Amino acid sequence: MNWKKVLGSSVLSLALLAGCGGGQGNTTEGQGDQAKEPAQEAQKTYKVGITQIVEHPSLDAATDGFKKALEEAGLTVEYDEQIAQGDKNNNQTIATNFVGDKVDLIFANSTDSSQGALNATKDIPIVFTSVTDPVGAGLVEAMDKPGANITGTTDTHPDAIPNTVAFIDKYFEGKKVGMIFNAGEQNSVAQVDLVKKAMEGTDLEVVEVSVSTSAEVKQAAESLVGSADVIYIITDNTVVSALESVIAVANENDIPLFVGELDSVARGGFAAYGFDYYDIGFEAGQMAAQILKGEKTAADLPVQYPQNLKLQINKKAAAEMGIEINPEWDGIAEYIE
Repeated sequence: MNWKKVLGSSVLSLALLAGCGGGQGNTTEGQGDQAKEPAQEAQKTYKVGITQIVEHPSLDAATDGFKKALEEAGLTVEYDEQIAQGDKNNNQTIATNFVGDKVDLIFANSTDSSQGALNATKDIPIVFTSVTDPVGAGLVEAMDKPGANITGTTDTHPDAIPNTVAFIDKYFEGKKVGMIFNAGEQNSVAQVDLVKKAMEGTDLEVVEVSVSTSAEVKQAAESLVGSADVIYIITDNTVVSALESVIAVANENDIPLFVGELDSVARGGFAAYGFDYYDIGFEAGQMAAQILKGEKTAADLPVQYPQNLKLQINKKAAAEMGIEINPEWDGIAEYIE
């Protein structure tokens, strides 16, 4: 297992304030009383356990955002950061170890990581991010009233999937949309269901291919050649961790590749309605800061949706996939090279 421990802290300063009084009253002439303020009490160092299902740019960016928010909140934090390498059993072991270490808070980056943390403790506060369906995953009772000891930020904007489906339907002639996902990831199943719902009333249909590990992704992508007109990769951790395999197949066979977040556009996907994972990690960190400071409990903080949804198109990827840029996209999309 790849174990990482990252120590992060804000600068801790101790100030000694002194004040001088004049020679009045009971004070001996020519002398002054010097009153010293007591030294500020040393700031507490918080222990935060970070559990992340796998390493890939989107999740890594969310973790970076989380840490930055705690830094800006002025907290001194010792991080125990651990990666489950895509293994659900590792998620549970990591979370159980955090409980044994009596961390002050657990930051869970992904649905599987969050479920492992919640299974391990009902006492230690948990803040999650990169979770697609917090209610469906059994993490919270409701988005506005999470209950228990857990809350966080979701990586599903309500308009992202409907907008992507509408874009494919309007601008691409092919009607068969290939989707590769891990059926064992609850967040992925939820997204596929949302895609199918968004396709109702159109001629689009999903061609599903399920994988269990990232090693299976390339073969799954190759199986879509000839059966899918477009490929749409949602925010599935198993597939996104091996996205370059899908990109290579899409480029070689001129298949437009839509993705679920902006980091995947930068890696070579054609287009996505997305947001920056750094931002949802940062927002989760702001929530964690309130909890650590004792200002709020997890139950007090509603689950937050991502902000600033935008359409991003990779012009270089478009050329690789034989896609001609439509002038109509100029007014609705942000282009990258």
